[in-house]
Amino acid sequence: MVPRTLFTPEHDLFRSTVRSFIETRVLPDYATWEADGLVPRDVWLAAGELGLLCPMTPEEDGGLGGDFLFSAVLTEEMSRVGAVAPTFYLQSDIAAPYLVHHGTPEQKERWLPGMATGEVVAAIGMSEPHGGSDLAHLKTSAVRDGDDYVVNGQKVFITNGHTADLLVLACRTNENQGAKGVSLLLVETDQAGFERGRKLDKLGCKAQDTAELFFSDLRVPASNLLGEEGGGFAILMSELAQERLVQAVRAVAAAEAAIDWTIEYSRDRDMFGQTLADFQNTRFVLAQLHAEVSALRVYVDRCMELHLTGDLDALEAAKVKMVTTQLQGRVMDECLQLFGGWGYMTEYPIARAWADARMTRIGGGSIEVMKHLIGRALVADPKPAR
Repeated sequence: MVPRTLFTPEHDLFRSTVRSFIETRVLPDYATWEADGLVPRDVWLAAGELGLLCPMTPEEDGGLGGDFLFSAVLTEEMSRVGAVAPTFYLQSDIAAPYLVHHGTPEQKERWLPGMATGEVVAAIGMSEPHGGSDLAHLKTSAVRDGDDYVVNGQKVFITNGHTADLLVLACRTNENQGAKGVSLLLVETDQAGFERGRKLDKLGCKAQDTAELFFSDLRVPASNLLGEEGGGFAILMSELAQERLVQAVRAVAAAEAAIDWTIEYSRDRDMFGQTLADFQNTRFVLAQLHAEVSALRVYVDRCMELHLTGDLDALEAAKVKMVTTQLQGRVMDECLQLFGGWGYMTEYPIARAWADARMTRIGGGSIEVMKHLIGRALVADPKPAR
C-alpha cells in the first residue's frame, strides 16, 4: 500500500481507543444486535464516555473539537471488522453537522451535548415510500399554525428510526415551490402524533435499526425550524459532500478488510493437494482487486485532504462515492466466490459484508443519481477538469 500521510499522532491515539472499544463493546455482542435489529443504548453511552461521538463538533457544543479525520478513523475501524452498527457515523458526521452549521445557539445548546454523550440519538428523516433520492418532491407536510408546525406524512428506510430521540425531518412547508418549499424541522420523538412503524427486515446491515415513521397532526414548535423556512433543500445539498465522503471511506475500508480475510482464508484452504492461494486464478483475482482498492484508497485520502480545507465539492464527492461503492460491491462478490460454499454462510464475515455492501450503492444517493449529477456537470462545462 502507498504510505498514508494524513494522520497525526493524535489521530493514531484515537484509533487505538477506537480499536479497544470495538474489541470490548462491539464484537462480543454483534451477533445479538443483528438478531435483534438494533444496538442497546448503553453502547451509545459507552462510546460517548470515551469521546467517540461527534468528534468534529466544537468543544463549546460538547464535542471533541477535532477534524474530519477523527470521524474517518472511527468509520475505518468499524469497517475493518465488518461492523455497520452502531451507526456512529450517522450521529457524528451527518446529523450533528446540520445543527453545528445551521442551528441556533439555543438548538445547539439543547441537543448537541447530549448527542456527544450518547444520551441523545439522532436520525435523518428524508426518504419517503414514493421516492428516496428525489428530495425536491417529498410529500410529508408541515403547515404553520400559530407557534407550531403541524406535520403529517410518512418516512421510510430511516436508520436509527426506532432508537432516535431527535429527528432531522425534511418536510414540505410550501406546496407550490418545489425545492424551495422544503424545510427542516428538529422533531423530538416523544411527542403525540409521532409513531414508529415496523423494524424493516433488510437484506444486510442487520444490526442497524431501520424503520418506518409516521406523523399524524404532530405539533412541532416553530422554534425547532432548522435554518429558514424554505431553505431546507439548500441545507441538505450543502451537507451532501461529507455524507458521500463518509460512504467512500466506509467502502474502501470494507473492501480492504474483505481482501485481507480472503488472503488469510486462501492460505489455509487445502484444495487438490495444495492451498487455494497456490492457484494462479486466486492470485490474479487478489492482485487485481488489491491494486484497484489501493488506487481508490489514494483517491479517497486525497478527497479527505480537500475536505479538510473546504475544497471538496458535492460533485467530486459524488464521483468518489460512485467509484468506491461500485468497487466495494465487486470486491465482496469476487472475494466471496473464493470462499466457495463457506462464503455463503453468515458465520463468515465475508457473507455479511457482501450483503451489507449492497446498500452503499443506494444510500446517500443512488449510483444512478451520482451518474446523472456527474454527467450533467460534464455536459454543462465546456472544459471539464482533467
